[in-house]
Amino acid sequence: MRDGVIAIILLLIMILNFFDVLTDISLGVPLWHIFSESLIVVVSAIGALFLIRDMKIRTSNIVNLKKELNLSDDKLRNISDEMKNARHEYSAIIQNQFDRWALTSSEQEVAMLLLKGLSFKEMSAVRNTKEKTIRQQASTIYSKANVEGRHEFAAWFFEDFIQD
Repeated sequence: MRDGVIAIILLLIMILNFFDVLTDISLGVPLWHIFSESLIVVVSAIGALFLIRDMKIRTSNIVNLKKELNLSDDKLRNISDEMKNARHEYSAIIQNQFDRWALTSSEQEVAMLLLKGLSFKEMSAVRNTKEKTIRQQASTIYSKANVEGRHEFAAWFFEDFIQD
């Protein structure tokens, strides 16, 4: 929007100065003055053209990005049954491990949020509880899982997927 307004202003400057140059020529104004105002006409036109070209390129890029986003959304919607099953199996494995560690339901919620990468502040907002409570629950989870912190906790679940 702002670029469009600037382009219109530049075009108006160009048009008004063009008519001023024509008037100055008919009035016999010195050549240096006609040249300087003609330069304003040319520079305004070039600026407006570059701005309009840039707006068209950005609009085209946005259209292409929207198309790519729609294609990505379609691909995600069409995820194979095999991937859906693998995801459910992995969730079941995580849940079984939580049960082995004897995590309470609250601790299990926090543990899943830890695996999803949420900060303590985000978790407290999601769970509508104090951040201090989340930190205490996370500490209990780390203790039950026999790990040092959130990175080691996440790595416990993901290390088998990383090949040496």
